[in-house]
Amino acid sequence: MDIKKVKQAKKGNKKAFQDLLEAEKEKLYKMAYLYMKNEADALEAFQETVYKALVSIQQLREEQYFSTWLARILINTCKDLLKKKSRVIPMEREVLEDRTSPYMPESDSSELLECPEGTVKTNIHRGIGQLRVKMKEECVNE
Repeated sequence: MDIKKVKQAKKGNKKAFQDLLEAEKEKLYKMAYLYMKNEADALEAFQETVYKALVSIQQLREEQYFSTWLARILINTCKDLLKKKSRVIPMEREVLEDRTSPYMPESDSSELLECPEGTVKTNIHRGIGQLRVKMKEECVNE
C-alpha cells in the first residue's frame, strides 16, 4: 500500500484515490461476490463502497490501514444491502400459481377498488409475473 498516495487522496487528489482503488478493485469485487452471491448485487455493493469511501476518505485515521478500512466499508455495505433484500415477504409457490384468489373474487375486488374487473385481472397477472421473476432470482442466489 502506497502511504503517500493515501495521504494525497485524503487531501482530495482524485487521481491518487483512483490509483488506490485500481489496486484494490479485484479483491473488493471478489469479497462482494462472496457476500452477495451474484454479479449484479456484487457490482452494486462495490459501486456503493467506492462512493462511500470517496465521500469519507478524510475520516481515515491511519493511512496504512486504507485497505482494511475499504474492506470494512464493503462488508458493511453488503450487510446493509442483504438486509434490504431480506425484507421481501416470502410467499408460497402455490399462492403464486393460483390464478384466482381464494380470499376474494375479482368482481368483489373491482367493486372494492372502484375499477373495472379487467384492470384487477391485469394487475393480478402482472403481479404474479413480477413475483415469479423475483422468486427465480432468489432461487438462483441461494
